Amino acid sequence: MASHPIYQFYAELSDFTPKIWRRFQVSSHITPARLCYIIQVLFEMKASHLMALEVPQESGNVILRFEIIDEYSENFYDSHRDVRVFDATKGDLRQLGLEVGSRLNFNYDFGDDWWVMLTLEKFLKDKDLPTRELPRVLNGAGHGIVEDCGGPFGLAQLAEAFRKKKGADYKHYSSWLGIEDLDINSFDLDDMNFRLKKIPRIYKQAYEDHLIPTKRSYDLIDRKYLSKSQ
Repeated sequence: MASHPIYQFYAELSDFTPKIWRRFQVSSHITPARLCYIIQVLFEMKASHLMALEVPQESGNVILRFEIIDEYSENFYDSHRDVRVFDATKGDLRQLGLEVGSRLNFNYDFGDDWWVMLTLEKFLKDKDLPTRELPRVLNGAGHGIVEDCGGPFGLAQLAEAFRKKKGADYKHYSSWLGIEDLDINSFDLDDMNFRLKKIPRIYKQAYEDHLIPTKRSYDLIDRKYLSKSQ
């Protein structure tokens, strides 16, 4: 049972309108890395780029930055901020010193430069909630990102093209993605909760164990199960 503290976050994709957001709960015992994998699933990120979780501190201009640190890592430096880098796979959320109202910033794909801003809304305990039900998303809106589309500006162009469903841009994006329709406002709560129980493990294996996902894993990430159920 989930007798240990549960963290409830509100998360929103930065620099995009209409808002794409999620409200979700996780165990306090997970690593910062696992929180990153959960965020990726929530916002349709496919674990194909570098990522980092930043935790601003109240005192001064200090930022705690959590990354996957291995033989492929490069030393991070920011001349404008006091950034202190830690291994995201070590420890758990309880060690971050978070309080209700604390803000965290998740950065994915340093080229397209996606940012998801998180706010810790509450701590809670629910002895009747099985641990296997975490993580879980409570509500949300919007589809999420599209990999390698050029960041929020590129996503806006892509969304507009699919809204019109005609013209050169639509033909380009439709051919590139291999789809004829994309509703940027869509959000399926049940499907997202299903994915949260399956995909973070795949992302952990990719980032931490450097394992290439199997075809079965890729099919899961790409929602091939939906076509089989129709």
